[in-house]
Amino acid sequence: MSQKETWRTRKYWSKTGGLLIEEFLAVKGTQKTGRRPLDAIIVLNEDSSIHDGNFYDIEGKDVLVIQTKSNRIGMNLLGQAYFSQFLIKKFNPKSIKSIAICGKYDEVIGAIAKEHGIEVAVIREEEYEEKFDNPKYINKNNALHNKT
Repeated sequence: MSQKETWRTRKYWSKTGGLLIEEFLAVKGTQKTGRRPLDAIIVLNEDSSIHDGNFYDIEGKDVLVIQTKSNRIGMNLLGQAYFSQFLIKKFNPKSIKSIAICGKYDEVIGAIAKEHGIEVAVIREEEYEEKFDNPKYINKNNALHNKT
């Protein structure tokens, strides 16, 4: 994830709670297959924290698959959000919900996302909070989840 994506993903996670796994490795790269890290997954009903690796056993778990871009939702982000759920299926989670986080909404692409069960979460640049980028804050609190 880029600097403009990480804080958006963490801000979204602060509302859902669960275990946040950034850059979840859905497919290991080989000579014939490209490496496929997803921006993040959130494992619901787990203690709220940021996992210190890029893999976690999600078998039988409820997961949110997160793809994030800082600009308007478009075909690229929608495609990533849509196909990411298929990459995760091989890990046998109990449920999968795909989330596309963006900086600005688009009515046409948003309608298509809704038709295909993809949630579009708009987090604008004005909503930036430094704590979602600050490693000292994250380490001190071990999580950013708002428990209120």
